[in-house]
Amino acid sequence: MTQDLENLVNRSYTSEPKYTEIMTGVPEDYKQIRTLGDLLEVNYKIITAKEQLRQNLISKIRSNKTKYPGIIGFDDDVIPALDRAILSCHDIILVGQIGQAKTRIAQIIAEYLLSPIPIIRGSITNDCPMDLPPEELIFLLQDKENPMSIPKFYVDTDSMEKIRDSKLDTAVEWVEGKHRFKYVLATPDISVKDLVGQIDAIKITKKGTEMYEIESYSPGQLMQAKHGLFCIDELPVLDTRKQVALLSVLQEGRFTTGAYPVIFEPKTAFIATANPIDYTHSGKIIEPLYDRLKSHIHTHYPRSIKDEMLIITQEAKVPKSFIPIFMLKILARIVQNARKSQEINQDKGVSVRMGVHSLELLVGEAERIRAISHNIQAVPRPCDIFCISQCVKFELAELDDTAENREKTLKNLIASSMKDTCLEYLNDIDPNLIETIKKEFGGQTFHVSQGIVGSNSTQTSYDNQLKDFNSLSSLVNETAQKAISEQDEFIKAAQKYDIPSDSIIISEKTQSELRAATTELVLEGLFWMEPKILDKKEGGYAAV
Repeated sequence: MTQDLENLVNRSYTSEPKYTEIMTGVPEDYKQIRTLGDLLEVNYKIITAKEQLRQNLISKIRSNKTKYPGIIGFDDDVIPALDRAILSCHDIILVGQIGQAKTRIAQIIAEYLLSPIPIIRGSITNDCPMDLPPEELIFLLQDKENPMSIPKFYVDTDSMEKIRDSKLDTAVEWVEGKHRFKYVLATPDISVKDLVGQIDAIKITKKGTEMYEIESYSPGQLMQAKHGLFCIDELPVLDTRKQVALLSVLQEGRFTTGAYPVIFEPKTAFIATANPIDYTHSGKIIEPLYDRLKSHIHTHYPRSIKDEMLIITQEAKVPKSFIPIFMLKILARIVQNARKSQEINQDKGVSVRMGVHSLELLVGEAERIRAISHNIQAVPRPCDIFCISQCVKFELAELDDTAENREKTLKNLIASSMKDTCLEYLNDIDPNLIETIKKEFGGQTFHVSQGIVGSNSTQTSYDNQLKDFNSLSSLVNETAQKAISEQDEFIKAAQKYDIPSDSIIISEKTQSELRAATTELVLEGLFWMEPKILDKKEGGYAAV
């Protein structure tokens, strides 16, 4: 029996795999492989994390599949840089301001470019039986001790015990890449022990182990990312001692904890992030670590209104609702105008989350004011826009950074974005139609309010009011057709990125409220035209 085990292990380690791969290192029937014996039988070979990333990226490039699902606006610069870094097996630092998808990129790389691997069931350090050299695995299967001249951590003690107890029947489970992603936010209170592990006094007491035996070691976050991707957010925040610990991993692929004479090999891919101010500040990242992070990739905010809209649509968590295309434009412009504003501290940045959270609030406001009480679908309108003030976060540069000044700045941003968007839809309006609209407003006011619905039996509903403004109604219908055509094009763009389009697809239920939102868009545009066609009165719009 002993000789059979030795032969099985040695043959498995030295022979070619018996399986066809469906992904790098993944047998086509991998879900049927459930034990250590099954792995040995097919001559399973564990592939390093960086090689998994590299080979799976190559596969996606060859098959023309999306490489980084959900990453928008980086096609011309960041994505080619990521491709080069991954193909070169580099450790990466992503440098960018708040809300530029740096952590999201790391998550997506782990989820879509790491292959599933078999680990000993329940292992917190992603222990694959093939982490063990053949002679070490044979000792465990024979329930013998292997006196190592240089102690080395292959698998944790719990995994070793499971192999001793269950032998070839040791249960394994296949773990996806997204579950081997370890995220650590660098804060001043993170210790070296948190990163690399520590001698556990409780284990020494309970198990009676010696201080320098593997059994006394409790793994840190680096070992918990074994065979995965370790992402440390805001690397420059870590002090020098902690950065030295990371340097050992990048430089040698291993580390020791304090005076503990055991070699640890995390076998992990590494991605760090940093904001531009700390990144360029001398001494924030120690020079050897800065040098060992081979690829430095700079991110940026979305450069087009369309990309900003796509990201807002993708990231916003909204209940069942309909989002008109022009409301997305207004939000995207507010965010992008904020990034251009001299009144706002651009060193701090204006996150894409500002637009995302604003859309969520807009839908909540439409529900609160109209949808719930009238049992209709929530459709945000221009008159709802000022509710976003509670989620807008930026820091003023030139004015005192007070709540009052921030609110004033936001109102200016909203006005500018509203003007640009509304006029975009009225830029080719027939001058004759303008004259007839002016005449229609002689002595009349079109009442606008968040509480007025698009269509019901009340005299103030937008549909009933439009009956007294035939030319305005024609312009609303014409503008609605433009918006619907743009909405269809935007849906196609969203589908290209696999963005769920439930909230941007027009249905019969949305028609009335969409027309109401378009009516407000047109009225606001007539207010902003030069010369001005309409003026804002309390509760509505009237002739100038």
